[in-house]
Amino acid sequence: MRRRLPRAVALPITAAVLVMAATPAAGQTIPTTPTPEPADPGQPPISAPLVPKGKAIGEAGTALGMVRLLPESVPTSAILPGAGEVQPKQSALEGGFGLSSAQADSESYLTYERSIASASPAGISIAGHSPSTPGSVTQTALPDNPEPVSSGINAPDNPLLNISALNGTAHARWSETLGPCVGTIADATTSTASLSLLNVVPTMPDLSQLTKASEELRNALSDMGSLPSLGGLLSGVQQNNAKPKADGTGALLSAPNTLSTRSTVRLVDIPGSERKAVESVSTMQVADINILKGTPLGLTVKVVSQPTLRVVSTGDEKTSTVEYTAPVLAVERNGKELFRLDAANPTADIPVGVPLPDLQQVPGFQQVKDAPVIGGAAELVTGGIKQLTGAAAQRVLDLGVLRLGIAELDKKGSVQTEPFQGYQIGASARLFDLQILPTKALKDALPAEAAEKLPSSLAQVSLGEQVARAYAPEGGVDCSAPEKPAAPAPPAGGEQPPAGPDKLAQTSGAYSAVPMFWTGTAMLLIGVVLVAGIPTRRRPEPATLKPSPRPRE
Repeated sequence: MRRRLPRAVALPITAAVLVMAATPAAGQTIPTTPTPEPADPGQPPISAPLVPKGKAIGEAGTALGMVRLLPESVPTSAILPGAGEVQPKQSALEGGFGLSSAQADSESYLTYERSIASASPAGISIAGHSPSTPGSVTQTALPDNPEPVSSGINAPDNPLLNISALNGTAHARWSETLGPCVGTIADATTSTASLSLLNVVPTMPDLSQLTKASEELRNALSDMGSLPSLGGLLSGVQQNNAKPKADGTGALLSAPNTLSTRSTVRLVDIPGSERKAVESVSTMQVADINILKGTPLGLTVKVVSQPTLRVVSTGDEKTSTVEYTAPVLAVERNGKELFRLDAANPTADIPVGVPLPDLQQVPGFQQVKDAPVIGGAAELVTGGIKQLTGAAAQRVLDLGVLRLGIAELDKKGSVQTEPFQGYQIGASARLFDLQILPTKALKDALPAEAAEKLPSSLAQVSLGEQVARAYAPEGGVDCSAPEKPAAPAPPAGGEQPPAGPDKLAQTSGAYSAVPMFWTGTAMLLIGVVLVAGIPTRRRPEPATLKPSPRPRE
């Protein structure tokens, strides 16, 4: 048999092999890769670029108009359970047009999102979800843009609005060294020659939904028109004319003259300080607004005072301000002023009724035309209008109310610590609101189930929606030049190209392949030496039996 090693020798050999295998691993270190030195000694290191000191966040948005169908009727969807119940409800459909937006954010991770200016022809939201619309003009920075971009933008064909000659410009700026300290950071404008919208109220019940008890109302409406067309006052959606007419006839609301919006975010001086404040401004220009143009009962809203929303954040709650120039609207009919909308009188209701057949039996109203009664005035067959008396008003069934109003200023402010210590302030307002509200008489004319589902507002049209927000760090925006890091001293003997690092960081398992290879090789050689150097005993060959020449018996 082969001679074996004594058991006393096995333990030292095993320990020696383990020590030899562990030696390369124990000697390994994981150094950090040194910061590469620039080729130019005067250049700052690559890992420490110039970081602007200025920090600023601001936003301003303005819309020429908004159309909302069934506002505040759809619950808000949310990922967290129960979170949607505490959020305000959304509109079933919400569309905006003539949108201008200016944004500035020094804390944006992507450099091209530091400044964004956008002018969009239209936007739409369905049950709170907003798909993107083509045709927008957008400019971003960085890099800086010395000149704005501008273009004519076309609103998509739709049955709710008609916009002509819509133009937009956008200008976004940002400095690589001074950040937002460029004066006007983002500026966007939109303008249109004319607009008309809502030639039908699709959320209004139809004649087929009326109950049998409303037979008298059904007969009165059959001679005028459907409820969605407000008894024939609106043109409705036809096969060859899906959009409202460009001149505004047959539309609920129209504006014949040029309208424009502007949204701006910029830095302004703080009195007595070298630092700057963040200012967000939203402005709108509009002359006249027509309601039910082309009918004797149409109204004209003249904008006496243009609205301006200006929000300034200095980083301090005491000195941050919100300034709002409230609009003054004069409502006229045939050149005669009926009432005014201002801060003291922000709303006014105009009932929309259907004359019943026995109205013509009232003395003085024999010539009343089969047309809706607007604001207590009935249209005559001769073309004039006549105000209802007490007896005549009882023979008119009000099915809806046109509520005109201007939105009150809504502002909020709070001290913030993230992403930096400062003060944030924001505000929103609207130039003009027109809502279509159902009345109790309309609900009574519907079946109980349909009346229960009838919302509090059928449609809402808004002109001149304005939003502004500003957020500055405590003490204001620092516009001083950033400090350059000290340049590394050149090596002795004059300027020489930088040397490479002595050791590199081990960033993968490939760095362990070389020591493992040599360790395995050494162990293999040791095994060969042990096998070859230890003597072995030859095994004696067994004796072979030879046959006997004389076999035994």
